[in-house]
Amino acid sequence: MLERLRIARVRKPLVMGLATALALQPLAPAFAGANEQAAQLFERLTGTTPNAATLTQMATDISGGNAIGAANLAMQNPNFYNVTVRNFAQPMSNKPQSLFVPLNDYTATIIGMVRDNVPFNTVLSADLIYTGNGSLLPNGEGGQLPAYAYSNDNHYAYLDSVNADLSTVLQAQTQSQLTGIPSAAVAGVLTTYGGASAYFYLGTNRAMVRFTMMDYMCHDLQTMEDTTRPPDRIRQDPSRSPGGDSRVFLTQCIGCHSGMDALAGAFAYYNFVPTCDVDAGTCPTFNIPGQMVYTPGQVQQKYAINTGNFPQGYVTIDDSWFNHWRSGPNSWFGFSSSLPGSGNGAKSFGQEIENSQEFANCQVTKAFQQMCLRAPSNAADAAEVTQITSDFVSSNYNMKTAFGETAVYCMGQ
Repeated sequence: MLERLRIARVRKPLVMGLATALALQPLAPAFAGANEQAAQLFERLTGTTPNAATLTQMATDISGGNAIGAANLAMQNPNFYNVTVRNFAQPMSNKPQSLFVPLNDYTATIIGMVRDNVPFNTVLSADLIYTGNGSLLPNGEGGQLPAYAYSNDNHYAYLDSVNADLSTVLQAQTQSQLTGIPSAAVAGVLTTYGGASAYFYLGTNRAMVRFTMMDYMCHDLQTMEDTTRPPDRIRQDPSRSPGGDSRVFLTQCIGCHSGMDALAGAFAYYNFVPTCDVDAGTCPTFNIPGQMVYTPGQVQQKYAINTGNFPQGYVTIDDSWFNHWRSGPNSWFGFSSSLPGSGNGAKSFGQEIENSQEFANCQVTKAFQQMCLRAPSNAADAAEVTQITSDFVSSNYNMKTAFGETAVYCMGQ
C-alpha cells in the first residue's frame, strides 16, 4: 500500500485531494469513553455484556471517578461467581490444571469464600467447606439433590446438571463435621474430597507440596530449586547416584528434594483410597470415587517405599515439617516472621504458605492475567501489581479487591 501511494505522488502530484492528504497523516490515539470502559469492565469481570441500566450506572460511576464502585456493581452479577471465579478456582483442583473439569467441593469452596468475603489467606487451613442448599434450587430441583458425600462428587455433579446459580445456592459448613476428619487435621481446600483425590492419590504425597506451590505461590519446583539447602529431610527413595552419577543428585535432585521433602512431612498421615478399580481402568480422569484416609500417629506406607535406594536417608516418623526455603535464594518469598517456619500436619503447613508475601502476590497476578488477558509485562504493570497486592492484604485478603482493581486497570483508556 505504501509503495502504491508513493507511485501515485510521483505520477500525479497535482491531483492529490484533501481527503488523501488527511488519510496519510498519523492517526491520533483513540480514547475510550465512560460507556466503553464500563462495557469492558463488566465483560472482563463477568464474561457477559451489561444491561442498559447497569451500563449507565457503571458509566456514571466511572465518569465521577469511582471506577471501583463500577467494578463492585459488576461483581454483583451472578456470572462473576458462576464463570469468572469458577474459572479462577478449577485449574487448582486438578493436576492437569484444566478449566474443563466437573464442579467439586474444592472449587465450590473457593467460590463461596470469594462471595462471602472470607479472608483468602485461610483457603489452605480453614475448617470450612461449601455445599449446595437444596431449598434454594428452583422448580423442586432441591428434592433430588444428593447429600454431600466425602467419597464422590454426586452432590456437585447434580448442581452442575441443573445449572445451579452458585452465587446463591452455596452455603458454608464445617468441613470436620461433614467429613469426620478432626478439625485440627482439616486444611481448607487441601483436605476436601477434590483436593485429596487429586493430590493424595498414589505417589508419595510430594504432589501436594508441588501443586500447592504452583497454585498458590505461582512457582513450580524448577524455579525454586536451591542446592544450598541441607538434605537432612530427603527420604530414602530418591537415589543418591541417579544413573550411577552422584553429581546429578548433588547438582540437581537435591535442589528440589531438600525443600520439598522437608515440607511433605506435613502429609504423613494422609492418603486417598479409591473405590473404583484402577487396574481395570474404571476410574474417571477427574474426581475419582474414594475416601481420604487420615491416620493420626501412623505414617502412611507410601512414605516408606523404595527404602533400599538409600537406607541412610530420612525416615518419616511423624507429621512434622520444616521450611528450608525460609533461608537462601527463596527467602524473597516473604514467609511470615510471626510463624515459626515449622510445625505438624497439613493445617500449619497451609498457614505457612497462605501468610507469605508471595501467596498474596500470586493471587493478584492470577487475577491480573484473568482480567487483562495477559501477564504483567512492563514496569507499569509491575508497579500496579505491587499496589494491588498491598490493597489485597490490607482488605483482609478479600479476593474481590484483586479482581476489581485489576479489572479497572485494564478497562481501557
